Amino acid sequence: MVVNVRNLDTPIKNNRIIMKKTFLIAAALLFTFVSCNKRYTQQSKEIDTFKKVTELYGDGKFDEMAVFYADSAKIINNVPDEFAQTVRQRIAQNKEESLPFSIWKINKTKAEYEMVVTDKGEIWVNYWGQWEGTLRSNNKMYIIPTSITARFVDGKITREVGYWDDSKLLTDLQQAETVSNIEIPDQLKMAKK
Repeated sequence: MVVNVRNLDTPIKNNRIIMKKTFLIAAALLFTFVSCNKRYTQQSKEIDTFKKVTELYGDGKFDEMAVFYADSAKIINNVPDEFAQTVRQRIAQNKEESLPFSIWKINKTKAEYEMVVTDKGEIWVNYWGQWEGTLRSNNKMYIIPTSITARFVDGKITREVGYWDDSKLLTDLQQAETVSNIEIPDQLKMAKK
């Protein structure tokens, strides 16, 4: 009996072709799923926006920050939600708080940013960095680690929540107020209580 080797080889070749095609389709679907469902990144337009905001803040250009916030944005820094501020309120407070300082800046070399997309599809940018300032009254430099997260909707910040420990600075500001009659901004007084 003569067996035609050519005929036996054809099903094997067909199976290999089917396996290759299946693998390529599965790989393409996996790549598409992963790239479309990217939930974490360190590069995005929202991160670039928040970098501009922190840079303007560090440079004392508070009014210029407003364009990056939605009109209804709420800013909640070191306070419970019920004490949230509008962008205009926060800008006014930043101006007032910066007055007792000869140096007011964000250390750009210590800044870290990331963007996450929540299970609900919300876009948040997280920032970790250092605020640095020198108080005029005692010429002392303060370095305060800072953590801020900002929610973005349609490219604008709609909610910002920040936390840092400025207790040593507040104590020194109170001492300066007592000794040299320097007035502490009201918001700083509230934070101390």
